[in-house]
Formats: sequence, C-alpha cells, structure tokens
Amino acid sequence: MFASRTDWHLTPNRLSLALAERRARNLPILDLTESNPTRCGFDYDAEEILGALSDPQALTYEPDPRGLMKARLAVAEYYAERGVKLDPAQIYLTTSTSEAYSYVFRLLANPSDEILAPTPSYPLFDYLSRLNDLELVPYPLVYDDGWQIDLHALESRLRTRTRAILVVHPNNPTGSFVRQEELDFLVRCANQQPLAIIADEVFADYVLSPDESSRELPVAGAQARAPAAGEWVRSHAGTSEALTFTLSGLSKISGLPQMKLAWIVVNGPGDLLVRAQERLELIADTYLSVAAPLAHALPRMLEMRRALQPQILKRLHENLAGLDQQLLRDGLIRRLKVAGGWYVTLRLPSIRTDDEWTLNLLQEGGVLAHPGHFFDFHIDHHLVVSLLTRVESFQEGIERVVARVAKGG
Repeated sequence: MFASRTDWHLTPNRLSLALAERRARNLPILDLTESNPTRCGFDYDAEEILGALSDPQALTYEPDPRGLMKARLAVAEYYAERGVKLDPAQIYLTTSTSEAYSYVFRLLANPSDEILAPTPSYPLFDYLSRLNDLELVPYPLVYDDGWQIDLHALESRLRTRTRAILVVHPNNPTGSFVRQEELDFLVRCANQQPLAIIADEVFADYVLSPDESSRELPVAGAQARAPAAGEWVRSHAGTSEALTFTLSGLSKISGLPQMKLAWIVVNGPGDLLVRAQERLELIADTYLSVAAPLAHALPRMLEMRRALQPQILKRLHENLAGLDQQLLRDGLIRRLKVAGGWYVTLRLPSIRTDDEWTLNLLQEGGVLAHPGHFFDFHIDHHLVVSLLTRVESFQEGIERVVARVAKGG
C-alpha cells in the first residue's frame, strides 16, 4: 500500500527504548544531544521577534517565485559581510533547508540518479534523497590530526548517473570546513562530468578553531585576494566556476528554527547559471511556500543574529574549554579536532562499541549522547555531543562520561 521510498526500518533501537523507559519512570536525564537553541537558555528579544511578524504589509499578497525582494536584499547583505557579492536574482527563499534540498534535487536529477554526500554526516540526507527517488552515495571524510575529504575515494565514486556532490561547511558533526584546494578539486570534477556542487552552510557563522586556518574567513570589507593553500573556503556562494547551490537559513544563523525560513543561492558560469535560474524559478513558483509575514520579517530576524550569535559562541567556547580541562585529567577519552559548528566528537576506548557505550551511559549514568554510527562514522566507539547544552548540564554530563569510562563502563 505504501511507496517503496518510505520503506525505512522503523523498529526502535535499544537506545531509543532505554530512553523511553527512563522518561516513563521520570528518571533524570542529562541530555548532551540538545541542539535546539530555543531550549538552551539564550536571551531572545521576544518583543522584537513578535514585532517583526506584525508588519502590516504582510496583509497584501505579492507572490514572487524567488521570494520578497526586500528579504532577498537582506540575504545579499549578509553575504556581502562575508566578502561575497551577490545579485538578489541569485537568491531563492524556501521554508527550510530541507525544502531547499528538494528543490535542488528535483532540478538536477532524475529518479535513480546519484548524489555524493560526505560521511560522517547528518542522517537527514539519506531521507531527503530517498524521498526524491535518488541514490545517496557516500564519500569519506578522513581524520589525521584534523578532518579532510578523501579526494581519491570521492573521485572513484563518480559515475555517469552522478548529478551533484554535496558538501557541508562546516560539517555536522565533524566541524570541519572545506578547504580551498578541496573546492578546486570539486570544481574540476564538476566541469569534467558535468555535475553540480551543493553546499550546506547553515553552521558557517560558528567558527571555533583558533588556529591559523581561520584566517581565510575574512571580516566584512576585507580585500579580495587569491586564497592560500590550506585555507577554508569563504563561502561557496561565491563559487562561479561550476554550477553551485549554497543553502542556509535562520535556523542556525539567528537561532530561530521555529521560523522555518531558509534560502538557496545559485551561482555558476554564464549560460549554465541562466538555465538553472529559469528552471529553479519555475519550481519555486509551483510551491510559493514562504509565508508573507515571514518574508517581511526576514530582514529584522537576520539582524537578530548580532545579539544571539555572541551568546552561542560564548557557550560553545565555554563548553569546549571545560571539556578539554576534564579530559586532561583522564587520558582515556580523546577529543577530535573541531573547527566550527555546534558539535564535538569523542573517541572512547575500544572495549565497547559506541552503541554499548551510549546505552551504558544512559542506563548507569543518566547521560544521553549520540552514538557515532548515528552519523555513519567509519570506526566504532565514537560519541557525539552538543556544545550548545547549558554549561552546568554539559559539565556534569561530561564528568559522568569520564567517570563511567574510567570504570570501564
């Protein structure tokens, strides 16, 4: 009776069952997976948020496939601060990045075509690709004192039905940015195939690493220059050498996931860009999904990032510093390097699988963490935790993790 694209394995795993049981018994849980900023104790200006939604102009319906012009101008100004100049005609508003992915997948690929996506990475991509009747082909990120794309492995996975390469900048959960030489390689692949690049930049404003690599994300008004070797990509929105779709939105930029407002920036060479825009406009016109109150509110809501992002960055740095301080006293747990985003990866002793570790931590320590396989880690015994968690809960949770590992679980 049901479509094969929804034929997912829906049986709860052991961790889900243990979590449900603990909640049913009203037992306390230190949740180290919390990534919803509206539940993490940040100071939101409620009056400003609600005021942004009360613009009287929203009472007039002015359909535009790309989205309200003043909203797209605000998005263009956001990228200008990142050193990328855009024409508002390159910007298409959507209700979420998930919808943006569907627009781009429908534009680029026929049923059974393939999209290359990184692993480890967020499991959402598997669901989105299947719902759009596509095959998701993983390419590996490898860790060697830092994360990088395995370019040889990626190239070996390119086939005649490959329609796009997906990158996440920074990646969730590895927190690794795409480096300029990696993008140069992807552009060469795209032009040889041909295929497109899809860049998810929802976490791009959250830079954690203080090392020398961070210098390639310039401040507003910085002079354009040729990128140096090893530098991170400023933004894929400025990539014009290959057809490129850059996705982001208010969910992470302004910490407003409930507002459901995102966008696509399309860039590329000449005639290819024009043809992509024509088709993307028709797709967007078919749905006209963005509500007028949200479109009118977008400029003000983008401005809210200036008050919220410093709070989030402070939290991320505090939790990362506290984590490192606790791990220095232990030695059994290794934190993998992270350059940006909201997550951090821990490598635990191999005496247990990541499933066994997370189940033990929940049942014996009352701590909830993500097992590495949730993000398709290639090696077992990894945990992923959210740095967005309230500081007191995060520190207590990490203390319990360290204690359980010291006891061997």
